Amino acid sequence: MNFDYDFAWSILPDLLRGLLVTLQVVVLGFLLAVLLGLVLAMAQRSRVAIVHAVSTGYLSFFRNTPLMVQLYVLFFAFPLVGITLPAISTGVIGLGLYYGAYIAEAYRGAIDGVPAGQWEAAKALDFDTATTWQRIVLPQALKPMLPVLGNYLIGMFKETPLLAVITIPELFQAAKQIAGMTYRYNEPYTVMALMFLAISVPTSLFFRYLERRSHD
Repeated sequence: MNFDYDFAWSILPDLLRGLLVTLQVVVLGFLLAVLLGLVLAMAQRSRVAIVHAVSTGYLSFFRNTPLMVQLYVLFFAFPLVGITLPAISTGVIGLGLYYGAYIAEAYRGAIDGVPAGQWEAAKALDFDTATTWQRIVLPQALKPMLPVLGNYLIGMFKETPLLAVITIPELFQAAKQIAGMTYRYNEPYTVMALMFLAISVPTSLFFRYLERRSHD
């Protein structure tokens, strides 16, 4: 159970390359999820029956099927019907679609928390729908969502090992390959865990800082 520091140092460049891929996929996937979640939350409030039904079906499907299955479908099944995407693009889209369904529910709760008087005031001032959402509803809804978004972002980092199933060379896959080639497991998996901590802890602190600022 010895830990070889020299070996750990020697594999650091390979793990850092995997970490960069992880960061790329997670950040892009998170941005997609945040935007998609907002669209879905607004669609859930739509009075157009087909829009509401489609968004409800989307939420039901993506929240009740495993992320791994969704990644398999995107990467292995879609090419059968002529839709082929690079592995990293598939990972970004897969994470974005999956987490967008959960973030939509967070948006819904935050939007429902905006006092009814705010909506009535906007209507009395003859604001159009876009102005009401942009200047009144969303600024108030986003503040209580900050800790939730932080939790989902950290959760996305924890889900990235699943991306190995679609051949993305992310951090876990890099550690796994090193362990398989060298038969040394302590060093790559320990360094990998420390890298995850180095990302997750500052991210959590950053969102806590934003949350405190929003209450000032």
